[in-house]
Amino acid sequence: MENNKYKRMAKNAGMLYFRMLLTMAVALYTSRVILQTLGVEDYGIYNVVAGFVTMLGFLNSAMSSATQRFLAFELGKSDTKDVRGIFSMSINIHVLIALFVFVLGETVGLWFVRTQLTIPIDRMIAAEWVFHLALLSFMITIISVPYNALIIAHERMKVFAWVSILDVTLKLLIVFMLSWFGMDKLVLYGLLSLSVVFVIAMVYRVYCKNKFAESRFRLYWDKKLFHTMLSYTGWNLWGNIAAVMSGQGVNVLLNIFFGPTVNAARAIAMQVSGALNSFVQNLQVAINPQIIKSYAAQDMAYMHKLVCYGAKYNFFVLLLLALPVLNNIELILPVWLGVVPESTSIFTKLIIINILIDSLSPSLMTAAQATGRIKLYQFVVGGLLLINVPTSYIILKMGGAAYTVFYVSIGLSMLALLARIYLISNLIEMKKKVYLVDSIIPILSVATLVFVINFFLEERFSSTLLGFSLSVIFSGILVITTVLMVGLNKDERIVLSKGFFKIKQKVWQ
Repeated sequence: MENNKYKRMAKNAGMLYFRMLLTMAVALYTSRVILQTLGVEDYGIYNVVAGFVTMLGFLNSAMSSATQRFLAFELGKSDTKDVRGIFSMSINIHVLIALFVFVLGETVGLWFVRTQLTIPIDRMIAAEWVFHLALLSFMITIISVPYNALIIAHERMKVFAWVSILDVTLKLLIVFMLSWFGMDKLVLYGLLSLSVVFVIAMVYRVYCKNKFAESRFRLYWDKKLFHTMLSYTGWNLWGNIAAVMSGQGVNVLLNIFFGPTVNAARAIAMQVSGALNSFVQNLQVAINPQIIKSYAAQDMAYMHKLVCYGAKYNFFVLLLLALPVLNNIELILPVWLGVVPESTSIFTKLIIINILIDSLSPSLMTAAQATGRIKLYQFVVGGLLLINVPTSYIILKMGGAAYTVFYVSIGLSMLALLARIYLISNLIEMKKKVYLVDSIIPILSVATLVFVINFFLEERFSSTLLGFSLSVIFSGILVITTVLMVGLNKDERIVLSKGFFKIKQKVWQ
């Protein structure tokens, strides 16, 4: 039975990786074209304004986690289920959130864009249009969250892969459409992006309507369920505010102190780290429903395995992809972008280090969500992350360089990880020694060996195409060999060997 669960997770992860590769390829290509089409200044304006809109979505992020948790938990129960009731309540709540975000955005948000952000006077009207369009896009995304959560809860990851083909095709199309019309390209990009969001949201809605009976919305209001979800969301809200402020709050600070050009550099760095981090996110999305369902079924031993192995494999996958980027970022950026905003290289390296640390946290976070007892966890971890903005502000006010804010973020990520390990191990009744032996020690062993060996050998590769190719091969061999030698235990190596021989037999048949 457990082997079937692992196979299902592996299959789902494979479909999500296929989805991610398509998305990543188009995102990296379109970033180059859009940067060249809009220019560095307009590209920075779009990212800081649209990014500010996502700050208004802290309520949605909190509710999204709650929706996924309650749907997956209900599906994992062995007794009576009421998935349709939870789904209908989720729709009601997300519509209310969308209306709240709209009012907040068109009042406080618009005031902030007009008076606090550093935007050239002649581009302010275009920036306001981008803000309105991004706000509408975000409202559509909010309302579609229950449909996406339902697909994830049912572990139907294949649909994400197929819809992504449509999504990336449309995003690729709008890049070329920027040159078809004579209107302001910044405004046009915002309008076309809104159209893509609407189409994709409708596709997910139609799929759910056809596949899941519980997705047929009915007029339904359960006061007790509403208060339960709202209470759960309230503590999630604190954590999500902290996460959003750590990211977009710092982005706004960089705009205030250094202007939109630095926002463009950060946006490019976030594109690179986002492409790498998507591998971890896709693996984690495949694991999350099983973590929640195993807790609902009180299969704690299986849950502990998922939490430990999830953290370990997240880190190993990300390290395998990140090392060649860290080694060759100065070569990659000019070839990829053509025009490289100042500070992009150092921003990218620091953000990658940050996401390597954060890659240990998603399985722990999902475990906390599964228990439903998240008050102390969210209070402590959210409080740590929220320190990012005032600390960064003080450093920048004292004359600190733009990249210093990422050092602050790295330090706080390490503290937050330690807090998660301590708090969540108690929540799910997992001995800290188990997490230390199964996750932390293998991760630290692999990371230490890889970075020490890489430090002494990487400089031997020349700054040419051949040198780049050899560097990528060397990085891959180094990480894979180290993981196999010190990152996996005996049982994991046996399972991996069996899987390899099965694949080999199928290929030669």
